[in-house]
Amino acid sequence: MQGLSRAVAAALLGMTLSGVAAAQADTVKITPLGSHVGEFCRLDRALILEDPDGTRLLYDAGRTVAGPDDPRLGRIDAVLVSHVHGDHIGDRHASGLDAGSCAMPESDVSAMPNSNSVNIAVAKDSLIVTGSEMPRFFANRLQLAGGAPENSVLVRFGASTQIGGVTITTVPATHSNGLAPGFIGGPLGEALQQAGVTVYVGPPTGYVLTFSNGLVVYLSGDTGITAEQDLVVRGHYGSELAVINIGNTFTTGPTEAAYVINELVQPNTVIASHANEEATRNGEVLPGTRTAAFIEATAVPVYVPLSGLTMAFDGDGRCVEGCS
Repeated sequence: MQGLSRAVAAALLGMTLSGVAAAQADTVKITPLGSHVGEFCRLDRALILEDPDGTRLLYDAGRTVAGPDDPRLGRIDAVLVSHVHGDHIGDRHASGLDAGSCAMPESDVSAMPNSNSVNIAVAKDSLIVTGSEMPRFFANRLQLAGGAPENSVLVRFGASTQIGGVTITTVPATHSNGLAPGFIGGPLGEALQQAGVTVYVGPPTGYVLTFSNGLVVYLSGDTGITAEQDLVVRGHYGSELAVINIGNTFTTGPTEAAYVINELVQPNTVIASHANEEATRNGEVLPGTRTAAFIEATAVPVYVPLSGLTMAFDGDGRCVEGCS
């Protein structure tokens, strides 16, 4: 009987471990690619979102991904770009990890005129998914960089595209979307530079991603408060996890972002983004920061994107691994 009891216990333990492994395998993994390992720093924007089926999306590569050779990238199936400002598309990038300080990261490698996003997409043979008028620009840049112009994929408001197990759609963002003259080059770029104007490439966007485990994620891009955050992001798509900018001046500040989360989107959890500050030191949120204010004002769990540390979320948007 004692041997039988041990066998039953072992079987039950095996079933439990198997269930835990299955649950972990059915999660969406989100890995921040910031400038300094284990911190949330001034220029941090980039995330890798990985579906349970292995589909990998890079969101707003910006300046902290150290070009296409950054070892943290791995395979990338699609690059998502919310808008064409240099800190999101990547007008330049760091030469490696931990360059400069968290408050003033170095990004001294020029990515002009292609952009960090285009260079990564060409090297990884990945798609670039954007809305509004951005796809034509990216198709042109992909071709000039030696890539395939057809890898620039359009998905406008209300439409969607499928990449692996992930359904991708764009939603409105309230921000500007001017393309710097350096991305254009030549006499036209020089004339625009001298005139002090940029080229408009349509409205900026946010994204709603629906993963194969049922998780719906809202990526705000750079935005202010919009009615669509209630009517579309919550009302239609039912986002359970949000990634929202909190940086103030250029986007929603911490108080406004907390209102968006508490009253409009109403997700189960949220990841802070685009704080435009040294938000942490030794992995701990610094008092008096915008990040600290956002955490204090928000009614749902807030997770801080510490660079290189992977968080895993279940189909309801709850963090089951890697969050603190």
